[in-house]
Amino acid sequence: MSELAKRVASALVGAPIAIACIWYGDAALATLLAIIAATGAWEFYRMARQAGGAPFARTGIALSAIIPLVVHAHVLRLATPTPTAGVMVVLALLALSIWRRGVTGKPLLAVATTLMGVLYVGVPVAYGYALRYFDWTVGRAAGAAVLLLPVLCTWASDIGAYVAGRTFKGPKLIPAVSPGKTISGAVGGVIASAALAAAYAPYVLRPVAQLGFAPGRALLFGVVISVVAQLGDLVESLLKRDAGVKDSSQLIPGHGGVLDRVDSLLFVLPVSYLLLRALLLPAYGG
Repeated sequence: MSELAKRVASALVGAPIAIACIWYGDAALATLLAIIAATGAWEFYRMARQAGGAPFARTGIALSAIIPLVVHAHVLRLATPTPTAGVMVVLALLALSIWRRGVTGKPLLAVATTLMGVLYVGVPVAYGYALRYFDWTVGRAAGAAVLLLPVLCTWASDIGAYVAGRTFKGPKLIPAVSPGKTISGAVGGVIASAALAAAYAPYVLRPVAQLGFAPGRALLFGVVISVVAQLGDLVESLLKRDAGVKDSSQLIPGHGGVLDRVDSLLFVLPVSYLLLRALLLPAYGG
């Protein structure tokens, strides 16, 4: 099977599952996000080891998977996360390093890489659930429409960057990190994302979720999301170069690993949450 055929087959399997979980939300979405967070964390710690790190991988994977479930419990009013809980986790990891690492086992590096994996993967993924149950949304369709906006803008940015880069080529963006990316591709990604956001706001977000952007805000949202998405992609490329690997893993045929698929969203989801709280207007246009 060719690489393109593998990509198409993986997308035909994965996309309907993701869309169904976004639509139904609740435990289905929380479970999907927990699986993504756990798998992404496993890939991160795998790369960290290859780069010379010594993380508490099982602890970090468990913490990453738990975070979306805690957010789910918070939405159901079954739990109330506090900063104190995060502090206790850090102290517990430091205490764990005494027995598991000792003086010669690089305890500082172990704790740092473990926490980085949780913060890089587990926390951002959980924002997908927060967006699904965003302020002012009522019903499945409204919540799904809000979450799909940054996801679709990210996809549009990726496609726009690929098409523009292949068509116009030109100077490289940051060749030391990602030799294939060009400035023309980056600009094409921004234009595609902005165009999608401008069309999505009046034709989907307003009628489905009774939410919308004031004039110009949709374009601003699309531009920022594209920039952030491309930054997330570059960050993962940097991590892979440090680890000396081409893909984060080979779990998804034709696509590499989970991190290779969600690297942009790890930056996009939390930024989208902040942007939407600042830019969205309830009952827009009436």
